[in-house]
Amino acid sequence: MATLTFVYSDLTAVLGPLSLRDEPYAYDLCARHAETMTPPRGWEVIRLAPETIPASPSTEDIEALADSVRARGMRPATAASAALSLAPGPRHGHLRVVPGGLTPN
Repeated sequence: MATLTFVYSDLTAVLGPLSLRDEPYAYDLCARHAETMTPPRGWEVIRLAPETIPASPSTEDIEALADSVRARGMRPATAASAALSLAPGPRHGHLRVVPGGLTPN
């Protein structure tokens, strides 16, 4: 939920948004501990507001995903995928068993 770091020279504890990188001497806290954290005596706490993240995908995200799927479907088949789709052998769902197998390029 939040990352806690210390600035020892300023006697300051900084509680901010969850860090995206693993930093030495930074501590990731759950929501309960982030809310109830108290600094050592004589220290100041700076609480940075976390960035709000939408709970569900935006319409822009959904449209971008749909465009990507459409573009993928309109792409011409490559020689390898065309050969696999026409290969003889039993089908298992969307997969096809190819006798003798194919070797990767």
